Amino acid sequence: MTGIILLLLERESDFVRFHAMQSTITFLGITVLAWILAVIPFIGLLLSHLLWLLGVILWIVGMVKAYQGERYKFPFIGDLAEQWLGKVNI
Repeated sequence: MTGIILLLLERESDFVRFHAMQSTITFLGITVLAWILAVIPFIGLLLSHLLWLLGVILWIVGMVKAYQGERYKFPFIGDLAEQWLGKVNI
């Protein structure tokens, strides 16, 4: 949610907009995939919980890197965020 809010509110800082876009793509994807996996008995539920754990780890890494002023890109998603950010002019 915060990624979407920052994308809508921030107009000047490419650094903030990049991290907001990367966060939005990452956590929207994790949320949708976790919901899909959760309907599969046992193994799907287990994978869903592991995916949420991965989400927490990525959340912490993303916050620490942004706080340190580093434009840290998650594998694959970071490149996607840069591409989409160039196309989105909110």
